[in-house]
Amino acid sequence: MRALYWFQTDLRLNDNPGLLASAASGQLLLAFCWPEPRPWCNLSGIGGQRTRFMIESLQALREALAPLRQRLLVVRGGPLKALPALVERFGIDAIATSRTPGHYERVAVEALRRRLDIPLRVYDGNTLFGEQALPFAADRLPAHYTPFRLAVARLVPAAPLPAPTALPPPPPGAAADPLPPSPAQRSPALPIGGGAAAGHRRLQQWVFDQRGIERYEATRNGLDPLDGSSTLSPWLANGSLSVREVAAAVAAFERRHTRNASTECLRRELLWREFFHWRALGDDVGLFRAGGARGKARLATFEPRNFARWCQGDTNYPLVNACMRQLVATGWMSNRGRQLAASCLINELNIDWRYGAAFFEKHLIDHDVASNYGNWQYLAGVGADPRGGRHLDLARQAAAHDPEQLFTTKWGGFRAPQPDYVTDAADWPIMP
Repeated sequence: MRALYWFQTDLRLNDNPGLLASAASGQLLLAFCWPEPRPWCNLSGIGGQRTRFMIESLQALREALAPLRQRLLVVRGGPLKALPALVERFGIDAIATSRTPGHYERVAVEALRRRLDIPLRVYDGNTLFGEQALPFAADRLPAHYTPFRLAVARLVPAAPLPAPTALPPPPPGAAADPLPPSPAQRSPALPIGGGAAAGHRRLQQWVFDQRGIERYEATRNGLDPLDGSSTLSPWLANGSLSVREVAAAVAAFERRHTRNASTECLRRELLWREFFHWRALGDDVGLFRAGGARGKARLATFEPRNFARWCQGDTNYPLVNACMRQLVATGWMSNRGRQLAASCLINELNIDWRYGAAFFEKHLIDHDVASNYGNWQYLAGVGADPRGGRHLDLARQAAAHDPEQLFTTKWGGFRAPQPDYVTDAADWPIMP
């Protein structure tokens, strides 16, 4: 039998149930479809740092596959075009992939099942808990995080699966083209590379060597990467690291050293990721609607100049400016920075939250559709926040998290003040 394994957000050999199951085939074709931007908000393409991190992650996967005499095909055109072409060209008998949240991802899987006369099996591989382990049906997920956390509190994630020691050969003629050159260099402010080996190094360094997890509760609101934050999210987002590998490292640290409020704090962050994953699967296209899946009304506008200023880090809010400039330069922004930037766009500039979510999707090297759009909905009050949104006092936040203005100065956050609106002749009313 000839099988095709379709990598999505699981760019690893370790703890990959679908890949392990595919190893039982006679021949195995491995493929990854280059991500296509979601068609809205006039934001085209993927940012330079996100593209760079993706290319490095794919190259690392190729290098990990080489000793197993396998290769990874990277194809463009989207899965609905690329995968049927591969099935026909190589005579594929079955496809496997991992479950990935998102409306377009679900539509692609269902359309492929209708179009192809071969089995397509989807495996749980990107969550702490499989669907069968949840104490509720997936379509009865609690609407808010706290009831979800309490419901799964006693569940123990399964141990990560080992990487395959052997894989079937690829079909004859399955040659992998070279990856494109990276459009960006690693930023000196965040010089991390893509791929599972880099992710495991960071996990070992932060949890065990530096014991940063021991102080996580006190440091996690730091604005600079590698300075308090675990900074594991980029590898978790594209699956170079498995979330169960991270959970296993936390549990190992607690057995060897200590269990405290900080280790529990990181575990709660992993549960937030879990909640948003299952919430996205249930909300489907509602994840991208202005009012969320439940149609909560929120009046907003779109003023192009203010949105451009927000994107460029040129608003009247210095700390927000610094965070936005950090994002474009490095592909990363702290959790606290994301909250500040989102609150600014939603509450101070009164712009539809989806424009901000799309800009983050373009640039974040740790973009995860469920966590990104779920968190934006949370701040906008149209998602999982029982309080109906968060309006942060930006001046107070700056005083608390950058009291000496070192971060703001470092990233050029102090800009010349500008009026919120500009009126010119084009805006004048037409008189009869």
